[in-house]
Amino acid sequence: MPFQLTTIGGAEAARQRFRDLPRRPVHPEVRVEDRTVDGPAGPIPVRLYRPAGVGDAPLPLVMFFHGGGWVVGDLDTYDGTARLHAAISGALVVSVDYRLAPEHPYPAAVDDVWAATQWAYEHAAELGADPKRLAVVGDSAGGNLAAVVAQLARNAAGPPIRLQLLWYPATTWDTTLPSFTENADAPVLDRASVGGFSRWYAGHVELATAPATLIPARAESLADLAPAYIAVAGHDPLRDDGLRYAELLAAAGVPVETHNAASLVHGYLGYAGVVPAATEAVERGLTALRAALV
Repeated sequence: MPFQLTTIGGAEAARQRFRDLPRRPVHPEVRVEDRTVDGPAGPIPVRLYRPAGVGDAPLPLVMFFHGGGWVVGDLDTYDGTARLHAAISGALVVSVDYRLAPEHPYPAAVDDVWAATQWAYEHAAELGADPKRLAVVGDSAGGNLAAVVAQLARNAAGPPIRLQLLWYPATTWDTTLPSFTENADAPVLDRASVGGFSRWYAGHVELATAPATLIPARAESLADLAPAYIAVAGHDPLRDDGLRYAELLAAAGVPVETHNAASLVHGYLGYAGVVPAATEAVERGLTALRAALV
């Protein structure tokens, strides 16, 4: 693998390594518009992705929260992934450039993605979107944020969410799960990096008593949440984290579909269109997203 997500050298070095990864252009036909949203600590940059050939009817609305351990990643490094979601789902995708740790630890990212979700819902008509067909999507750390937003929306009685699509998310923070041992030295993301990035994001919060807005599996109740599609990878420390959250959701009566891409590693969204197994796994999840937004 050409990349290892690591805290070595500090946050800015990690960000630069991620920016330096080669990326191929995808779906240039998707139209893009940059905007800012009023947030709790100032403007939040967002990027709107509008698929081509969809006509004038209101589009489904997808909030996309990028991964990167809450420390790396931005609108540009996730541009191709956001384009892919827009093109295959047929939805208007709103990618959110939330504040990053360790400079802005928890709950800064939560505050930003929640504010952006509320903004998009309230301005859906202006954006050419249907607020009744809303999904939240995220990968890795972004999957954590999407799960949190789904809970916040339930607790606030809106916005209504049709689906939470969680790509290899961090939801339980339980490192005793078998995959953390089996994949302790996995490519792309290893156990040590999970711990390092999690500590940067959590800041001074004591994990033993951390709230559900940091660790979604800690919610007092998971009932009445939006249906979930949870995708994991076989060679990923976070594999059993996502599968465990799926079990908890199902036990609470939430419709859940899971997919374990047994041959793949963390971050496989970036290999869609290149690695056949990644292409199949990504298309499976995006097909579920499109179906939920009809």
